[in-house]
Amino acid sequence: MDLSGYRHVIWDWNGTLLNDAWLGVEILNGILVSRHRPAITLDEYQEEFCIPVKPYYEKLGFDFSVESYDAISTEFIENYDLRRFECELQEHALAVLRSVPRRGMSQSILTAYQQCRLEEIILHFQIGDFFVEMLGLDNHYASSKIENGRRLVESLGISPLDILLIGDTLHDYEVARAIGVDCVLVASGHTSRERLETAGCCVLGSLGEVGS
Repeated sequence: MDLSGYRHVIWDWNGTLLNDAWLGVEILNGILVSRHRPAITLDEYQEEFCIPVKPYYEKLGFDFSVESYDAISTEFIENYDLRRFECELQEHALAVLRSVPRRGMSQSILTAYQQCRLEEIILHFQIGDFFVEMLGLDNHYASSKIENGRRLVESLGISPLDILLIGDTLHDYEVARAIGVDCVLVASGHTSRERLETAGCCVLGSLGEVGS
């Protein structure tokens, strides 16, 4: 995927730069089994997962009239926080992050991950110097990134026509359209390639294809 013509790359974090879909499935299965519900596979997860996540939880059979969405979300994020450092960066992530500045481009992160947790894990991987901005959400309910995306584009002072967003979900495509930037989706995260291809934008198999 040729990056020429762009001045800035906006990266999604979870599933795009961070390989954490497997962890999400393990934690969800723990929550499901503890409530006598069937476990899911990674493939099943990638076929249904969506952002915001509440509709996805409802598809899994959670009844929020019996147990609150806040309670399920809190249980998930507490377990995720305990294990998040088990995750590694996606294959080729470091190489791509290093190559983008060599092309004269800047980079940022736009994510539904909680801001303080984002800063902690970026510090853990020691990759903060690659980014001019890192924007997460101010809660752990994984809601829309669109408003943050608009603020990010405004703060960059770069035409949206010169910006590329790289993500791994259909919501990333929705965000890109809403803020007026191009989008590339990578099928190595939280969503299957078949679902990503319904967006009609460029879909890559891995980060190794970025800039190739």
